[in-house]
Amino acid sequence: MLLDGCHEGKHTPRLAEVKCPMCGAWVEVFVKMGGAPGQTGTLATSESCECGFILKAGTYETDYRK
Repeated sequence: MLLDGCHEGKHTPRLAEVKCPMCGAWVEVFVKMGGAPGQTGTLATSESCECGFILKAGTYETDYRK
């Protein structure tokens, strides 16, 4: 389960909004706050925009304009 409880705040992903690179619409995503090296700041799950673009899990939040 994605939100299975708080473990000192680092286990629970945070909710953020990023802009879709295709249409510029705002998309809500869950961002990992901890984990293995290189996972902090990545999308926890894939999310799709209303235009059909898929923001893939594992990509960095900073890859999308804020």
